[in-house]
Amino acid sequence: MKLSKRIIIVGKAASGKDYFKDFLIEKGFIPSVSHTTRPMRDGEINGETYDFISTEDFMFMASNDQFFEYKLFNQWGYGTSQLMWDTAEVFIFTPSGINSLPKKELDESVLVYFDIPLDERINRLEERSDADTIDRRLKADNADFKDFKEFDIRVKNPKFNAEELLKLIIRQIEIC
Repeated sequence: MKLSKRIIIVGKAASGKDYFKDFLIEKGFIPSVSHTTRPMRDGEINGETYDFISTEDFMFMASNDQFFEYKLFNQWGYGTSQLMWDTAEVFIFTPSGINSLPKKELDESVLVYFDIPLDERINRLEERSDADTIDRRLKADNADFKDFKEFDIRVKNPKFNAEELLKLIIRQIEIC
């Protein structure tokens, strides 16, 4: 399915971003694969989940304008290459990444904010094997999401229906 706008997913740790992104991939959407300098988590696949690169390679790409956007978050680099921005349909961003986008690019996107309750997110984080601590992730999210208001659709139900959410996104695109 090809939409006239890209879908940008944003949400705090363990809010369902990757679950929904995987659902969209199963539906045929082309995902963005961002570059990152953070350690790989169990189950992640280099080149599929992220392109895991060294800090030196990340800084080289940044200094040579190979990123459409990039940010440092929790002392790790995350970036979307220009090629990915031009070809992918589904992205996961942080609020600071969204804030760095030009208005034209925001207008050509539907921003879906996963705002799942804290207790549910903590339960999910406790079940994960991760390179980061829960406390550090929650503190980083609190800082990054302070005053965040740039979204088109807000998902608050931790047991959201992915099919219904996709229909809502399509209706949002048709309205614009």
